[in-house]
Amino acid sequence: MSDIFEREDGDASDRRSSSPAESSDARSSPEESPATGGTHPVPSEGRLLGLDYGTRRIGVAVCDDMQIIASPLENYTRSGEEADGHFLREMATEYRVAGLVVGLPVHMSGDEGGKAAEARAFGDWVSAITSLPVAYWDERYTSSMAEDHLRAAGVPRGRRKELRDKIAAQMILQGFIDSSDRSQLPYSLRD
Repeated sequence: MSDIFEREDGDASDRRSSSPAESSDARSSPEESPATGGTHPVPSEGRLLGLDYGTRRIGVAVCDDMQIIASPLENYTRSGEEADGHFLREMATEYRVAGLVVGLPVHMSGDEGGKAAEARAFGDWVSAITSLPVAYWDERYTSSMAEDHLRAAGVPRGRRKELRDKIAAQMILQGFIDSSDRSQLPYSLRD
């Protein structure tokens, strides 16, 4: 079995393991980019947590240590700042996450509106409570693409709703790890 989600003790049946602080040596030198949340870029090695921000639910995905493949983890139903913070810190710790990728809902023009500002505030908050670097990634159409994939796979309507956010988080994270320019800003789809 792949060691993508191997525990610290080597048991691959439980996908979670040690602290995010252990991954700090994988961080690159500081550089500022509008796509990142601060001066520490998301490292190019180590697991990343992908988050599809929502006011009611957060879709969660994780990638392997080599940042080759993203996998959906779960949908988390939000229940207040304290509980949300506990959940996100636990995810970061248990999966030995080295960085965060938050989906950024931008307009067709590539401009950021109110929802993008909320997603950035959320990402900055998660970065602060986990002490992990954060990057923002264009999430346009990920929820509808996730819905299309699930429909094409024959997943019943009720079950699709259960899966959509974590599949969208997987698509956001996969897009980020596949990109040759992780600092790129969203571009206009109208051109």
